[in-house]
Amino acid sequence: MLSVGLTGGIGAGKSEVSRLLVECGAVLIDADRIAREVVEPGTPGLAAVVAAFGDEVLAADGSLDRPKLGSIVFADQEKLGVLNSIVHPLVRDRSRELEEAAAADAVVVHDVPLLTENGLAPLYDLVIVVDADPATQLDRLVRLRGMPEQDARARMAAQATREQRRAIADIVIDNDVPLEDLRRRVKEVWAELARRAQTPR
Repeated sequence: MLSVGLTGGIGAGKSEVSRLLVECGAVLIDADRIAREVVEPGTPGLAAVVAAFGDEVLAADGSLDRPKLGSIVFADQEKLGVLNSIVHPLVRDRSRELEEAAAADAVVVHDVPLLTENGLAPLYDLVIVVDADPATQLDRLVRLRGMPEQDARARMAAQATREQRRAIADIVIDNDVPLEDLRRRVKEVWAELARRAQTPR
């Protein structure tokens, strides 16, 4: 099995690359999706979040009110730390379960947005960074996602720099290219990953 960390700045096109890798045959473990699952109604995760932050973070239907929780934690580093101390171990444990369930020769791709920021590169056999020019990222966030430019710039500034991400990369996938070129590059990368997964370490 080959364990791959996949990361990239917001708007770099990491989701598209992960989709193409799954098309090739990768097993995808999406940290963001798991982070939502571990705080669904009825989970110990949601109970722990409510114990820490109170019933005010619940929506009327009993689910987590994400915008409300976000407004609390993103304004206070200490509270963000409390939230992370609840959610991160749950995400890590679930990710490990999913990886252990994969086939012995699988290429398991962990889609981890804040891999660089949280110093997680050593957890993987190799790290792929999806890279795009900051101007491209900004254009995608504003034009395709409808984000106000000021918000998009703030989100980009809160993440690791392009140089910091590239410094931890074993493989860089340039996504300042047309989709056909990206597809071709992902297929090249896939061939290398599949080869490594078959090689005893």
